[in-house]
Amino acid sequence: MVLRTAYRLLGGLEDAQDAAQEVFLRLFRNLGRMGGDPKAWLYRVTVNVCNDHHRRRMPVAELDEHRADPAPDPERAVTLDERKRLLMDGLATLPERERTSVVLRDIEGLSTAETAAILGVEEGTVRSHISTARVKLAKYVRSRQ
Repeated sequence: MVLRTAYRLLGGLEDAQDAAQEVFLRLFRNLGRMGGDPKAWLYRVTVNVCNDHHRRRMPVAELDEHRADPAPDPERAVTLDERKRLLMDGLATLPERERTSVVLRDIEGLSTAETAAILGVEEGTVRSHISTARVKLAKYVRSRQ
């Protein structure tokens, strides 16, 4: 879950692996201070590490070589790869809060309430970020097709 989320937030496997390692180091260092929902805490640390990493270095989108759902049809596989690349490139153009909201809510499948708790904002703010991000992503995809 940490690696998958980091990959989606950062856009590259190597960056995601570095971030995941940092997440677990932070968790180990702060284990005694963990309070509340452990799942939310883990997501929050992951998001914070990724945001720190993203600020230090803008991500370069790349595809994961291991698809979760390999397509038997080569044409379909190319289409899926192109769509993944387009999505990752589009995500990289979004502001940090919008990108994080979309990844947690739409891609990771967390509820709006869980996403809001992780980000420390109101649910309405998450809905606003997601709505704005979806419009921007749709515009990005249309401009690239």
